[in-house]
Amino acid sequence: MSVTQARPLRQNRDFRLLWTGAGISALGGTITGVTYPLLMIWYGGSPVQAGLVGFAALLPMLLLQLPAGVFVDRWDRRRVMITCDAVSFVSIGSVAVSLLFGTLWLPHLLVVAFLEGSAQIFYRLSERAAVRNVVEPEHLPAALSQNEARSRAAGLLGQPLGSALFALVRWAPFVFTALGHLVALLTLLLIRKEFQTSRESGRRDVRAEIAEGIRWLLGQRFLRSAVLLVGCTNVLFQVLSLSLAVTIRNSGGSPAVIGVIGAASGVGGVLGAMSGSWFVRRLRPGVVIIVVFAVWAAFMPLVALTTNPVLLGAVFAGMSFAGALINVMAGVYQVQVTPDGMQGRVGAVAGLLSSGANSFGALAAGFLLASLTVGSTVLGVSAVMAALAVTAGLSPVIRTTRYREGVTT
Repeated sequence: MSVTQARPLRQNRDFRLLWTGAGISALGGTITGVTYPLLMIWYGGSPVQAGLVGFAALLPMLLLQLPAGVFVDRWDRRRVMITCDAVSFVSIGSVAVSLLFGTLWLPHLLVVAFLEGSAQIFYRLSERAAVRNVVEPEHLPAALSQNEARSRAAGLLGQPLGSALFALVRWAPFVFTALGHLVALLTLLLIRKEFQTSRESGRRDVRAEIAEGIRWLLGQRFLRSAVLLVGCTNVLFQVLSLSLAVTIRNSGGSPAVIGVIGAASGVGGVLGAMSGSWFVRRLRPGVVIIVVFAVWAAFMPLVALTTNPVLLGAVFAGMSFAGALINVMAGVYQVQVTPDGMQGRVGAVAGLLSSGANSFGALAAGFLLASLTVGSTVLGVSAVMAALAVTAGLSPVIRTTRYREGVTT
Protein backbone atom coordinates (compact mmCIF):
# COMPACT_ATOMS: atom_id res chain seq x y z
CA MET A 1 0.00 0.00 0.00
CA SER A 2 1.36 3.42 -0.93
CA VAL A 3 1.77 6.37 1.39
CA THR A 4 -1.11 8.14 -0.33
CA GLN A 5 -3.42 5.18 0.27
CA ALA A 6 -2.47 5.02 3.94
CA ARG A 7 -3.31 8.67 4.64
CA PRO A 8 -6.54 9.27 6.57
CA LEU A 9 -9.48 10.76 4.72
CA ARG A 10 -9.15 14.10 6.53
CA GLN A 11 -5.78 14.63 4.79
CA ASN A 12 -7.25 14.18 1.32
CA ARG A 13 -7.10 17.78 -0.01
CA ASP A 14 -9.16 17.10 -3.13
CA PHE A 15 -11.94 15.41 -1.19
CA ARG A 16 -12.07 18.34 1.23
CA LEU A 17 -12.44 20.78 -1.67
CA LEU A 18 -15.09 18.64 -3.35
CA TRP A 19 -16.92 18.19 -0.05
CA THR A 20 -16.84 21.93 0.69
CA GLY A 21 -17.97 23.10 -2.74
CA ALA A 22 -20.79 20.59 -2.93
CA GLY A 23 -21.81 21.56 0.60
CA ILE A 24 -22.09 25.22 -0.34
CA SER A 25 -24.18 24.32 -3.39
CA ALA A 26 -26.42 22.09 -1.25
CA LEU A 27 -26.85 24.90 1.27
CA GLY A 28 -27.99 27.22 -1.50
CA GLY A 29 -30.45 24.64 -2.78
CA THR A 30 -31.92 24.24 0.70
CA ILE A 31 -32.27 28.00 1.13
CA THR A 32 -34.13 28.48 -2.14
CA GLY A 33 -36.21 25.36 -1.49
CA VAL A 34 -37.33 26.91 1.80
CA THR A 35 -37.84 30.36 0.33
CA TYR A 36 -40.02 29.53 -2.70
CA PRO A 37 -43.09 28.36 -0.72
CA LEU A 38 -42.65 31.15 1.83
CA LEU A 39 -42.56 33.68 -0.98
CA MET A 40 -45.80 32.37 -2.46
CA ILE A 41 -47.72 31.76 0.78
CA TRP A 42 -46.79 34.96 2.63
CA TYR A 43 -46.77 37.41 -0.30
CA GLY A 44 -50.01 37.19 -2.22
CA GLY A 45 -49.72 33.59 -3.32
CA SER A 46 -51.57 30.44 -2.29
CA PRO A 47 -50.87 26.79 -1.49
CA VAL A 48 -51.69 25.96 -5.12
CA GLN A 49 -49.09 28.44 -6.41
CA ALA A 50 -46.56 27.17 -3.88
CA GLY A 51 -47.26 23.66 -5.13
CA LEU A 52 -46.74 24.81 -8.73
CA VAL A 53 -43.31 26.25 -7.92
CA GLY A 54 -42.39 23.06 -6.06
CA PHE A 55 -43.60 21.08 -9.07
CA ALA A 56 -41.36 23.10 -11.41
CA ALA A 57 -38.34 22.65 -9.14
CA LEU A 58 -38.81 18.89 -8.90
CA LEU A 59 -39.97 18.19 -12.47
CA PRO A 60 -36.35 17.79 -13.73
CA MET A 61 -36.10 14.69 -11.52
CA LEU A 62 -38.72 13.14 -13.75
CA LEU A 63 -37.65 14.54 -17.13
CA LEU A 64 -33.85 14.79 -16.96
CA GLN A 65 -32.55 12.05 -14.68
CA LEU A 66 -31.94 9.45 -17.38
CA PRO A 67 -30.32 11.64 -20.06
CA ALA A 68 -28.32 13.41 -17.36
CA GLY A 69 -26.89 10.06 -16.26
CA VAL A 70 -25.71 9.34 -19.81
CA PHE A 71 -23.96 12.68 -20.18
CA VAL A 72 -22.38 12.49 -16.73
CA ASP A 73 -20.79 9.21 -17.85
CA ARG A 74 -19.73 10.80 -21.17
CA TRP A 75 -18.58 14.27 -20.21
CA ASP A 76 -15.89 15.55 -17.89
CA ARG A 77 -17.63 15.51 -14.50
CA ARG A 78 -15.71 18.51 -13.16
CA ARG A 79 -16.79 20.66 -16.12
CA VAL A 80 -20.39 19.55 -15.68
CA MET A 81 -20.35 20.68 -12.03
CA ILE A 82 -18.76 24.01 -12.93
CA THR A 83 -21.44 24.62 -15.57
CA CYS A 84 -24.18 23.77 -13.06
CA ASP A 85 -22.85 26.30 -10.56
CA ALA A 86 -22.68 28.95 -13.29
CA VAL A 87 -26.29 28.29 -14.40
CA SER A 88 -27.53 28.47 -10.81
CA PHE A 89 -25.61 31.69 -10.18
CA VAL A 90 -27.23 33.44 -13.16
CA SER A 91 -30.78 32.11 -12.74
CA ILE A 92 -31.04 32.62 -8.98
CA GLY A 93 -29.38 36.00 -9.29
CA SER A 94 -32.16 37.03 -11.68
CA VAL A 95 -34.74 36.36 -8.95
CA ALA A 96 -32.79 38.52 -6.51
CA VAL A 97 -32.72 41.38 -9.02
CA SER A 98 -36.44 40.99 -9.75
CA LEU A 99 -37.40 41.07 -6.08
CA LEU A 100 -35.03 43.97 -5.46
CA PHE A 101 -37.15 45.99 -7.88
CA GLY A 102 -40.39 44.85 -6.24
CA THR A 103 -41.49 42.34 -8.89
CA LEU A 104 -42.92 38.91 -8.15
CA TRP A 105 -43.89 37.07 -11.33
CA LEU A 106 -44.98 33.44 -11.05
CA PRO A 107 -43.83 32.36 -14.58
CA HIS A 108 -40.33 33.72 -13.82
CA LEU A 109 -40.15 31.72 -10.59
CA LEU A 110 -41.33 28.59 -12.41
CA VAL A 111 -38.55 28.91 -15.02
CA VAL A 112 -35.84 29.59 -12.44
CA ALA A 113 -37.02 26.75 -10.20
CA PHE A 114 -36.88 24.38 -13.20
CA LEU A 115 -33.38 25.55 -14.19
CA GLU A 116 -32.05 25.26 -10.66
CA GLY A 117 -33.59 21.81 -10.25
CA SER A 118 -32.05 20.74 -13.56
CA ALA A 119 -28.59 21.96 -12.53
CA GLN A 120 -28.89 20.11 -9.22
CA ILE A 121 -29.59 16.85 -11.08
CA PHE A 122 -26.40 17.05 -13.15
CA TYR A 123 -24.36 18.33 -10.18
CA ARG A 124 -25.49 15.64 -7.77
CA LEU A 125 -24.94 12.78 -10.22
CA SER A 126 -21.50 14.09 -11.13
CA GLU A 127 -20.39 14.53 -7.53
CA ARG A 128 -21.64 11.12 -6.39
CA ALA A 129 -19.83 9.46 -9.30
CA ALA A 130 -16.65 11.50 -8.68
CA VAL A 131 -16.22 10.53 -5.02
CA ARG A 132 -15.05 7.01 -5.85
CA ASN A 133 -12.20 8.48 -7.93
CA VAL A 134 -11.19 11.12 -5.39
CA VAL A 135 -10.93 8.88 -2.28
CA GLU A 136 -9.26 5.54 -1.63
CA PRO A 137 -11.56 2.46 -1.76
CA GLU A 138 -11.27 1.82 1.98
CA HIS A 139 -12.41 5.37 2.67
CA LEU A 140 -15.58 5.22 0.54
CA PRO A 141 -18.09 4.38 3.34
CA ALA A 142 -16.70 7.18 5.53
CA ALA A 143 -16.65 9.62 2.60
CA LEU A 144 -20.27 8.93 1.69
CA SER A 145 -21.25 9.17 5.35
CA GLN A 146 -19.57 12.58 5.51
CA ASN A 147 -21.36 13.60 2.32
CA GLU A 148 -24.69 12.68 3.86
CA ALA A 149 -23.78 14.59 7.03
CA ARG A 150 -22.90 17.56 4.84
CA SER A 151 -26.26 17.40 3.09
CA ARG A 152 -28.06 17.18 6.41
CA ALA A 153 -26.01 20.06 7.79
CA ALA A 154 -27.04 22.08 4.74
CA GLY A 155 -30.63 21.36 5.71
CA LEU A 156 -29.88 22.25 9.32
CA LEU A 157 -28.36 25.61 8.40
CA GLY A 158 -30.46 26.28 5.31
CA GLN A 159 -33.85 26.08 6.96
CA PRO A 160 -33.31 28.75 9.64
CA LEU A 161 -30.92 30.77 7.48
CA GLY A 162 -33.34 30.87 4.56
CA SER A 163 -36.24 31.82 6.83
CA ALA A 164 -34.19 34.46 8.66
CA LEU A 165 -32.90 36.03 5.45
CA PHE A 166 -36.43 36.00 4.03
CA ALA A 167 -37.80 37.67 7.17
CA LEU A 168 -35.07 40.31 6.91
CA VAL A 169 -35.72 41.17 3.26
CA ARG A 170 -37.28 38.81 0.75
CA TRP A 171 -34.53 39.07 -1.88
CA ALA A 172 -31.69 38.30 0.56
CA PRO A 173 -31.89 34.46 0.34
CA PHE A 174 -31.43 34.60 -3.42
CA VAL A 175 -28.40 36.90 -3.22
CA PHE A 176 -26.81 34.63 -0.64
CA THR A 177 -27.45 31.51 -2.74
CA ALA A 178 -26.15 33.06 -5.97
CA LEU A 179 -22.88 34.08 -4.30
CA GLY A 180 -22.58 30.62 -2.73
CA HIS A 181 -22.67 29.00 -6.16
CA LEU A 182 -19.88 31.31 -7.29
CA VAL A 183 -17.71 30.22 -4.35
CA ALA A 184 -18.51 26.55 -5.02
CA LEU A 185 -17.41 27.00 -8.62
CA LEU A 186 -14.02 28.28 -7.47
CA THR A 187 -13.42 25.27 -5.22
CA LEU A 188 -13.89 22.95 -8.21
CA LEU A 189 -11.15 24.76 -10.11
CA LEU A 190 -8.66 23.92 -7.34
CA ILE A 191 -9.14 20.13 -7.38
CA ARG A 192 -6.25 18.19 -8.93
CA LYS A 193 -7.57 14.63 -9.30
CA GLU A 194 -9.64 13.47 -12.24
CA PHE A 195 -13.31 12.83 -11.53
CA GLN A 196 -13.51 9.70 -13.71
CA THR A 197 -11.47 6.86 -15.14
CA SER A 198 -10.55 6.75 -18.83
CA ARG A 199 -13.53 6.57 -21.17
CA GLU A 200 -14.16 4.61 -24.35
CA SER A 201 -13.70 6.74 -27.47
CA GLY A 202 -16.76 5.36 -29.28
CA ARG A 203 -20.20 6.61 -28.30
CA ARG A 204 -23.47 4.80 -28.76
CA ASP A 205 -26.99 6.11 -29.10
CA VAL A 206 -28.23 7.90 -25.97
CA ARG A 207 -31.23 5.61 -25.77
CA ALA A 208 -29.00 2.54 -25.86
CA GLU A 209 -26.87 3.87 -23.01
CA ILE A 210 -29.96 4.74 -20.97
CA ALA A 211 -31.33 1.25 -21.59
CA GLU A 212 -28.06 -0.26 -20.41
CA GLY A 213 -28.27 1.62 -17.13
CA ILE A 214 -31.92 0.64 -16.67
CA ARG A 215 -31.22 -3.04 -17.37
CA TRP A 216 -28.30 -3.08 -14.97
CA LEU A 217 -30.25 -1.60 -12.06
CA LEU A 218 -33.40 -3.61 -12.70
CA GLY A 219 -31.22 -6.71 -12.66
CA GLN A 220 -30.22 -5.89 -9.07
CA ARG A 221 -33.19 -7.21 -7.08
CA PHE A 222 -32.42 -5.37 -3.85
CA LEU A 223 -31.69 -2.01 -5.49
CA ARG A 224 -34.81 -2.29 -7.62
CA SER A 225 -37.07 -2.98 -4.65
CA ALA A 226 -35.41 -0.42 -2.38
CA VAL A 227 -35.55 2.54 -4.75
CA LEU A 228 -39.21 1.90 -5.61
CA LEU A 229 -40.18 1.78 -1.95
CA VAL A 230 -38.16 4.89 -1.13
CA GLY A 231 -39.69 6.65 -4.13
CA CYS A 232 -43.16 6.18 -2.66
CA THR A 233 -42.06 7.63 0.68
CA ASN A 234 -40.48 10.66 -1.01
CA VAL A 235 -43.85 11.59 -2.52
CA LEU A 236 -45.39 11.41 0.95
CA PHE A 237 -42.73 13.70 2.41
CA GLN A 238 -43.49 16.34 -0.23
CA VAL A 239 -47.06 16.46 1.06
CA LEU A 240 -45.89 16.44 4.67
CA SER A 241 -43.47 19.34 4.09
CA LEU A 242 -46.08 21.68 2.60
CA SER A 243 -48.56 20.58 5.27
CA LEU A 244 -46.13 21.82 7.91
CA ALA A 245 -45.90 25.28 6.31
CA VAL A 246 -49.70 25.59 6.15
CA THR A 247 -50.05 24.35 9.74
CA ILE A 248 -47.66 27.00 11.05
CA ARG A 249 -49.33 29.76 9.05
CA ASN A 250 -52.84 28.74 10.18
CA SER A 251 -51.73 28.70 13.82
CA GLY A 252 -50.38 32.26 13.56
CA GLY A 253 -46.73 31.33 13.28
CA SER A 254 -44.13 33.06 11.13
CA PRO A 255 -41.58 31.76 8.60
CA ALA A 256 -39.02 31.87 11.42
CA VAL A 257 -40.93 29.08 13.21
CA ILE A 258 -40.54 26.86 10.17
CA GLY A 259 -36.85 27.69 10.25
CA VAL A 260 -36.57 26.51 13.86
CA ILE A 261 -38.37 23.25 13.07
CA GLY A 262 -36.11 22.83 10.04
CA ALA A 263 -33.09 23.35 12.27
CA ALA A 264 -34.25 20.60 14.62
CA SER A 265 -34.81 18.35 11.63
CA GLY A 266 -31.31 19.16 10.40
CA VAL A 267 -29.77 18.23 13.76
CA GLY A 268 -31.47 14.85 13.59
CA GLY A 269 -30.26 14.36 10.03
CA VAL A 270 -26.66 15.28 10.85
CA LEU A 271 -26.61 12.88 13.80
CA GLY A 272 -28.05 10.13 11.63
CA ALA A 273 -25.52 10.76 8.88
CA MET A 274 -22.58 10.86 11.29
CA SER A 275 -23.59 7.48 12.68
CA GLY A 276 -24.45 6.08 9.25
CA SER A 277 -21.15 4.28 8.62
CA TRP A 278 -21.44 2.64 12.07
CA PHE A 279 -24.83 1.17 11.13
CA VAL A 280 -23.58 0.18 7.67
CA ARG A 281 -20.89 -1.96 9.29
CA ARG A 282 -23.33 -3.68 11.66
CA LEU A 283 -26.75 -3.99 10.01
CA ARG A 284 -27.87 -5.61 6.77
CA PRO A 285 -29.23 -3.05 4.29
CA GLY A 286 -32.72 -4.55 4.40
CA VAL A 287 -32.84 -4.23 8.19
CA VAL A 288 -32.06 -0.53 7.87
CA ILE A 289 -34.95 -0.07 5.42
CA ILE A 290 -37.48 -1.93 7.58
CA VAL A 291 -36.55 -0.08 10.77
CA VAL A 292 -36.54 3.33 9.07
CA PHE A 293 -39.93 2.74 7.45
CA ALA A 294 -41.36 1.70 10.81
CA VAL A 295 -40.04 4.89 12.42
CA TRP A 296 -41.57 7.02 9.68
CA ALA A 297 -44.92 5.24 9.98
CA ALA A 298 -44.96 5.87 13.73
CA PHE A 299 -43.91 9.54 13.55
CA MET A 300 -45.92 10.87 10.58
CA PRO A 301 -49.38 10.88 12.27
CA LEU A 302 -47.98 13.04 15.08
CA VAL A 303 -47.74 15.97 12.65
CA ALA A 304 -51.55 16.03 12.51
CA LEU A 305 -51.94 16.00 16.27
CA THR A 306 -50.00 19.11 17.34
CA THR A 307 -49.06 22.64 16.32
CA ASN A 308 -46.43 22.97 19.03
CA PRO A 309 -43.13 23.92 17.33
CA VAL A 310 -41.04 22.03 19.90
CA LEU A 311 -42.96 18.79 19.41
CA LEU A 312 -42.98 19.22 15.64
CA GLY A 313 -39.24 19.83 15.73
CA ALA A 314 -38.71 16.62 17.68
CA VAL A 315 -40.88 14.64 15.25
CA PHE A 316 -39.07 15.93 12.18
CA ALA A 317 -35.68 15.41 13.87
CA GLY A 318 -36.52 11.75 14.45
CA MET A 319 -37.67 11.25 10.87
CA SER A 320 -34.56 12.97 9.52
CA PHE A 321 -32.27 10.81 11.67
CA ALA A 322 -33.88 7.73 10.18
CA GLY A 323 -33.77 9.16 6.65
CA ALA A 324 -30.05 9.87 6.90
CA LEU A 325 -29.35 6.25 7.81
CA ILE A 326 -31.17 4.94 4.76
CA ASN A 327 -29.37 7.41 2.49
CA VAL A 328 -25.92 6.38 3.73
CA MET A 329 -26.79 2.70 3.37
CA ALA A 330 -28.15 3.14 -0.16
CA GLY A 331 -25.22 5.31 -1.23
CA VAL A 332 -22.56 2.87 -0.06
CA TYR A 333 -24.33 -0.14 -1.56
CA GLN A 334 -25.00 1.48 -4.95
CA VAL A 335 -21.60 3.12 -5.43
CA GLN A 336 -19.69 0.00 -4.40
CA VAL A 337 -21.51 -2.42 -6.69
CA THR A 338 -21.79 -0.17 -9.78
CA PRO A 339 -18.98 -0.04 -12.40
CA ASP A 340 -17.38 3.42 -12.68
CA GLY A 341 -18.37 3.81 -16.32
CA MET A 342 -22.03 3.37 -15.34
CA GLN A 343 -22.11 5.44 -12.15
CA GLY A 344 -23.94 8.35 -13.76
CA ARG A 345 -26.55 6.23 -15.51
CA VAL A 346 -27.23 3.90 -12.60
CA GLY A 347 -27.40 6.86 -10.22
CA ALA A 348 -29.82 8.54 -12.62
CA VAL A 349 -32.08 5.51 -12.86
CA ALA A 350 -32.06 5.16 -9.08
CA GLY A 351 -32.81 8.86 -8.74
CA LEU A 352 -35.66 8.66 -11.21
CA LEU A 353 -37.26 5.69 -9.50
CA SER A 354 -36.79 7.13 -6.00
CA SER A 355 -37.46 10.83 -6.62
CA GLY A 356 -38.97 11.22 -10.09
CA ALA A 357 -42.51 11.46 -8.78
CA ASN A 358 -41.62 14.14 -6.20
CA SER A 359 -42.88 16.87 -8.51
CA PHE A 360 -46.32 15.29 -8.50
CA GLY A 361 -46.12 14.99 -4.73
CA ALA A 362 -45.58 18.75 -4.45
CA LEU A 363 -48.37 19.42 -6.92
CA ALA A 364 -50.74 17.03 -5.18
CA ALA A 365 -49.88 18.59 -1.83
CA GLY A 366 -51.11 21.98 -3.01
CA PHE A 367 -54.44 20.65 -4.24
CA LEU A 368 -54.96 18.34 -1.26
CA LEU A 369 -54.38 21.16 1.22
CA ALA A 370 -56.69 23.44 -0.76
CA SER A 371 -59.55 20.93 -0.61
CA LEU A 372 -58.96 19.06 2.68
CA THR A 373 -57.93 19.99 6.18
CA VAL A 374 -54.28 19.69 7.11
CA GLY A 375 -55.11 16.96 9.61
CA SER A 376 -56.95 14.85 7.06
CA THR A 377 -54.12 15.24 4.56
CA VAL A 378 -51.43 14.22 7.04
CA LEU A 379 -53.39 11.24 8.35
CA GLY A 380 -53.95 10.09 4.77
CA VAL A 381 -50.24 10.06 3.92
CA SER A 382 -49.54 8.40 7.28
CA ALA A 383 -51.83 5.51 6.36
CA VAL A 384 -49.95 5.05 3.08
CA MET A 385 -46.63 5.12 4.96
CA ALA A 386 -47.85 2.38 7.30
CA ALA A 387 -48.77 0.22 4.29
CA LEU A 388 -45.29 0.74 2.82
CA ALA A 389 -43.66 -0.28 6.10
CA VAL A 390 -45.64 -3.53 6.10
CA THR A 391 -44.71 -4.15 2.46
CA ALA A 392 -41.00 -3.70 3.20
CA GLY A 393 -41.19 -6.05 6.17
CA LEU A 394 -42.88 -8.76 4.12
CA SER A 395 -40.52 -8.53 1.13
CA PRO A 396 -38.10 -11.51 1.08
CA VAL A 397 -35.42 -9.64 -0.90
CA ILE A 398 -35.50 -6.70 1.51
CA ARG A 399 -35.30 -8.94 4.57
CA THR A 400 -32.46 -11.19 3.41
CA THR A 401 -30.07 -9.09 1.29
CA ARG A 402 -26.56 -8.63 2.67
CA TYR A 403 -23.73 -6.34 1.64
CA ARG A 404 -21.41 -7.75 -0.97
CA GLU A 405 -17.85 -8.73 -0.14
CA GLY A 406 -15.75 -5.66 0.57
CA VAL A 407 -18.62 -3.27 1.16
CA THR A 408 -18.10 -3.02 4.88
CA THR A 409 -14.76 -2.29 6.50
